[in-house]
Amino acid sequence: MTASRDGWSGRTGFTLATIGSAVGIGSIWKFPYEVGANGGSAFVLFYVLGLVLIVVPLMFAEFAIGRRGGGDAATSIAVVAKAHGARRTWALAGLVGVATSFLILSFYSVIGGWTIAYATQTAINGLAGTEPHAVQARYDAFLASPFHLASYHAVFIALTAFVVARGISGGIEAAAKILMPVLAALMIGLATYSVMEGDAAATLRFLFTLNPQDLTARSALDALGLGFFSIGVGLGLMITFAAYAQPKINLVEVAVVSVLADTAISFLAGFAVFPIVFAHGLDPAAGPGLVFLTLPLAFADIPFGETAAVAFFLLMFVAALASAISMLELSVALLLRHLRWSRPRITIVVAIACFAAGLATVLSFNLWAGWHPLGGLAGFANATVFDLLDHLTSNIMLPIGGFAIALFAGWAVPVNVVVAELGLSSAGARLLGTLLRYIVPMGIAVAGIAPLLT
Repeated sequence: MTASRDGWSGRTGFTLATIGSAVGIGSIWKFPYEVGANGGSAFVLFYVLGLVLIVVPLMFAEFAIGRRGGGDAATSIAVVAKAHGARRTWALAGLVGVATSFLILSFYSVIGGWTIAYATQTAINGLAGTEPHAVQARYDAFLASPFHLASYHAVFIALTAFVVARGISGGIEAAAKILMPVLAALMIGLATYSVMEGDAAATLRFLFTLNPQDLTARSALDALGLGFFSIGVGLGLMITFAAYAQPKINLVEVAVVSVLADTAISFLAGFAVFPIVFAHGLDPAAGPGLVFLTLPLAFADIPFGETAAVAFFLLMFVAALASAISMLELSVALLLRHLRWSRPRITIVVAIACFAAGLATVLSFNLWAGWHPLGGLAGFANATVFDLLDHLTSNIMLPIGGFAIALFAGWAVPVNVVVAELGLSSAGARLLGTLLRYIVPMGIAVAGIAPLLT
């Protein structure tokens, strides 16, 4: 598995695939909600600082390691480590990222299946109506059926596998060139519709008004964490993607454009969702319930609501699929290096394993809903298997993997390894070296590990 055998055809495909990996279901509601709930413009400032000081430098490092190593996350780290006298055990950081992405995809695919189900059901049967009990009844009936959840989970993971099995240029890049324009068109269309039909003024106040009482250490911490995890650094994904990048592709440009585009899409999502939310007095902090319970009520009460609802769930599906493709590729890329199997065969095996693992999440919403494996521990009394998987990956494995990659890039190998691939000036090299050695590890520790102690 090297860039010479299969790789991005150019910068555009690489950039679109990178953006797609960062944009997921959470981008549709989590970013704007976090902004409004944690200080408005102050949160935005903290978020931007996190991107500049932590995310972008680590993204530079991952890109450089990937293209220099020429393989999956673990292999690239091992190759670079060996070339510069560092321990090959640093490759464990890449393996942690692969394991994390596999576990995330196992339950992410289940939620992705919900978007297919709701888009299909809304297109065929329409919305449940304007009565909350009717919307709740449809939602409860859907979750209560393991068969339906598993079926849509299977469809979603199969679509993801279909793309990954076709390779980099013919699969992931080709899909990104379709999915990202569709995502942008749907987002712009829905944002325009929401601003016209909803409360745009309230949305502007919600997203950008400075609330001094919300200027807290916790809001700064949340902003740093969101900036770090929303882009996808720390999983080793950027290492794997960069392994397919030709030397002529400017990695700095791809990184900067990808971060700017992801941030722009997140803000645009706010204008696609929250004008409708505020116009109908809904709770912007409702999370998944906002998407599958409260928004259908709002859509049912406005002109062309059913069409807008179908478009919204299609938007959710596109965002989820683009992100899932990159997560599946991490495991496939690793196995391609170590097994003498074809890409389609490996993809099918990994997809089946991911589907099987996802059944635990499926059952968490029905047959296992009352089972709390760690009920005896404080803070986990009501946690289902799904809740525990989410906590394990988001709060433990992601920070550990990201912190290890930051230490590797900043201390285990010379900064010239990164600089050589990025083509930075001497001043840029010194700045990046300082960030990777001190600011990035400290920022990841604060954003990822500190919450475990609160």
